[in-house]
Amino acid sequence: MSSKVAIVTGASQGIGRWTAIRLARDFDSIVLVARNRASLEETAVEVKNAGAETLVIDADLSEPETARQVVEQTLATFGRIDALLNIAGAVPQIDVLEMTDEQWDHGLALKLHGARRLTIAAWPALKESSGSVVLMSGNSAQFPKAPYAAVGTINAAIVVLAKAFSDRGITDGVQVNSVLPGPVMTGRRRSYLEHWAPLHNMSVEEATAKFPAEAGITRYGTPEEIAELMAFVVSPEARWMTGSSLRMDGGEVKSI
Repeated sequence: MSSKVAIVTGASQGIGRWTAIRLARDFDSIVLVARNRASLEETAVEVKNAGAETLVIDADLSEPETARQVVEQTLATFGRIDALLNIAGAVPQIDVLEMTDEQWDHGLALKLHGARRLTIAAWPALKESSGSVVLMSGNSAQFPKAPYAAVGTINAAIVVLAKAFSDRGITDGVQVNSVLPGPVMTGRRRSYLEHWAPLHNMSVEEATAKFPAEAGITRYGTPEEIAELMAFVVSPEARWMTGSSLRMDGGEVKSI
């Protein structure tokens, strides 16, 4: 039996991958959950190199039964759950007038309901360990714009959901918070810029500089920076913080 166990969803790439690697310094075992098995195995190598055991679960969290299966496999392998970091779920940035029902439903099923179901499934184990939960939102929850209608709506719902879980957690001894990153340079964002740039007669370098300048920030964030925040939120030093929404976006959101 390992003494501290964390589940990280969306662990195959981006923020999820770097969070799993970072948590290997603080947890004995990391359960890696995502749909892409090959990419998860790559993350597992990095996590093991950082000092933690791993369990790889390639699964689709938009499917209703997946949450229960993830928890069952985790408990069967490691016997406990101390932290759950819900990071899976990318929602496309499509204008509010053009987003289809299918696109809305997919975003809700994976990012919102996937996190909701997994948190509920893990709750008894988290209650037993006095564990911690983080739900990944995004700063678009706080500045809704036409191109970000779906992602902003779903991110705002996640903030409310985390707050509701945290209220129950005060009684049950489970810490729950949400994290709201701003624009982060992940592989997905880099691929988007490589596609977008030639369509607008720009180099990739010009396109990469364009958005931060328009957003009034100095640069994109890095997955490693968000991973450090995630690690702090589930650390003993942050234990009194619950029901909080932590924004890390380089100052993109200008409101108080």
